[in-house]
Amino acid sequence: MTALPAAILFDIDETIIGFGSRRLILQEVIEMYPEAFQGLDPAQAAGVMEGAFRDFWADEARAAIWRQNLSQGRVLAVREGFARLAAPTLTEDFASAFGERFHAHREAQARFFPGALETIRAFRERGVRLALVTNGAAAPQRAKVERFALAPLFDHVQIEGEAGFGKPDPRAYVHAMQTLDVAPHETWMVGDNLEWEVAAPQRLGLYAIWHDHLGEGLPPGSDIRPDRIIRSIAELKPQA
Repeated sequence: MTALPAAILFDIDETIIGFGSRRLILQEVIEMYPEAFQGLDPAQAAGVMEGAFRDFWADEARAAIWRQNLSQGRVLAVREGFARLAAPTLTEDFASAFGERFHAHREAQARFFPGALETIRAFRERGVRLALVTNGAAAPQRAKVERFALAPLFDHVQIEGEAGFGKPDPRAYVHAMQTLDVAPHETWMVGDNLEWEVAAPQRLGLYAIWHDHLGEGLPPGSDIRPDRIIRSIAELKPQA
């Protein structure tokens, strides 16, 4: 697809705003607690915990609950990681402290992806209708919208905690398209989550673009096939 769409639905986290590699952030926090992780290689421990985080958030029913309380959800994911590491110093109480530190450290890394802001502005200049469609609790996601002054860039801002539904619920995409007055065949969905921003919108007829910001490619065995894969949001910038 080369022609511009009538509208684009953008995710926020790891699409417009990046936090860096979660595994590397986990490693950085592990290295803040050398006594608790004594005898464990920080990089290997971070890899184990990254696997636990990935599995925790892959459970859609559980994720739907805990993305409304992201900091506590991360504590629970840490506990699963600690259980896999099975070290006596990695206690439940320490999981709370580690999870809180990880949450704060990761949020502090938030930055616009290179070229993301310029790309969004270019779409606006070309008359493409834009919606921000993000999951998560109302307060922290709205704070992020305000922190990065995103609202003026979009025709519609839709936050799960405010709307009462989120991706991959079909209502999340349908409501955004109705607000923008567009049909699925003339709409792009752009995001980093293969289920939320590719598989689910494709079932409704949207053109789904996967932001593979880590450059890892599709997971082995994945049957999800994005309509387009990009490494950088800047790849979408319309040419003058």
